[in-house]
Amino acid sequence: MRAAALNRHVRKEARGLVREARTALAQKRAQPKPKIAELETVAGEVAKGLTARDFAQVRRYLPLLDALVDELVKRPPKSTILDYIESVGAAVLIALALRAGLIEAFKIPSSSMYPTLEIGDHIFVNKFIYGVRIPYTTTKLFELRGPHRGEVIVFIYPCDPDRDYIKRVVAVAGDTVEVRCNVLYVNGVAVPSKQLMPGPPEELTHGKTQDLTAAQCPAGACCYDDLRDENNPDKGWTKKSCSLYQETVAGHSYEIYEDAGRPARDALMAQGKLEHGDGIKDFPDRSMSGPPSCATAKDVGTLEPVHQVLGTLVETKKEDHASACEQQLHYVVPEGHVFAMGDNRSNSNDSRFWGSVPIDNVKGKALFIWLSYKDYELKRFWDFSGLRWSRIGDIVP
Repeated sequence: MRAAALNRHVRKEARGLVREARTALAQKRAQPKPKIAELETVAGEVAKGLTARDFAQVRRYLPLLDALVDELVKRPPKSTILDYIESVGAAVLIALALRAGLIEAFKIPSSSMYPTLEIGDHIFVNKFIYGVRIPYTTTKLFELRGPHRGEVIVFIYPCDPDRDYIKRVVAVAGDTVEVRCNVLYVNGVAVPSKQLMPGPPEELTHGKTQDLTAAQCPAGACCYDDLRDENNPDKGWTKKSCSLYQETVAGHSYEIYEDAGRPARDALMAQGKLEHGDGIKDFPDRSMSGPPSCATAKDVGTLEPVHQVLGTLVETKKEDHASACEQQLHYVVPEGHVFAMGDNRSNSNDSRFWGSVPIDNVKGKALFIWLSYKDYELKRFWDFSGLRWSRIGDIVP
């Protein structure tokens, strides 16, 4: 049996060498002429042995034929261009594989996640942790785990599948969410927070988030740079007032921006003198006709059906029996969804307005900032004046 297998191997190798030798002879690649004659003779002897099934003769001439083919048959060298194309192609395939299943880069377009992420930050997102999905779909091949409270996630906006959003998970399926007088309650418990920096003087802001000049934001006051809406004739960078707080959700500590008037309201609330809540920032708002969803969102970009389950609203205290800052009406996160909010609480379009995020829409967890550039449109890559060097490499808390 072993002899038969060896003969098959010899026959296969011999046939290949004979074909290669005859092709070279027909194209006159082999040089010089004496060697051409020798190659023709040896190839003929091997061919005769194959025809007669004389494997002894084949083995006798096969090493010489192999040596002559190596010496005389000049295989066409691979072109430099082909080498380059193959290298680039391999790199592209590797990049696509990484992007599809492991990591992906995203650019921050708005101020909704200030101070954690600023406009012009470029971040890497871990796509593997929440499961690998089929590219350009919400279908997951497998799932390691779902998002946890406190994690910053990138997801497909439920109300427009062509847009990606980035927010922080504050509650998961089955949790209750309520916001009263800027205090976030999850499952009936106030999320710990403390003030780190007040806003500009009251006479400048009137307790609201509004545009300021640099001179109107004194040292030690909370202000941030924002981009005006693209429809604003004064489009460009402006300075906004804020107040800075630290919040802790499920062991994750991070900073958030509230409007400049929150510290004053906090002081009144501590004294029991705060008579009114915080308007539309209280959640759920009793003026709502039902739980938030894409049907109530102002910027729905598609008429296609939205795969979003409605949460439920549960009243815990009648409005006329509750003070302005008491818990009274909460939202229950539906199964298979998470509740996401921006860290810039006064300037974030999030689950308070369009409902919870389906788990299937979640792309990944934000990792770190790999590039930060003040010029959001990045018109001149060679101009380093807009680089925020201090932010590059920052981990997303």
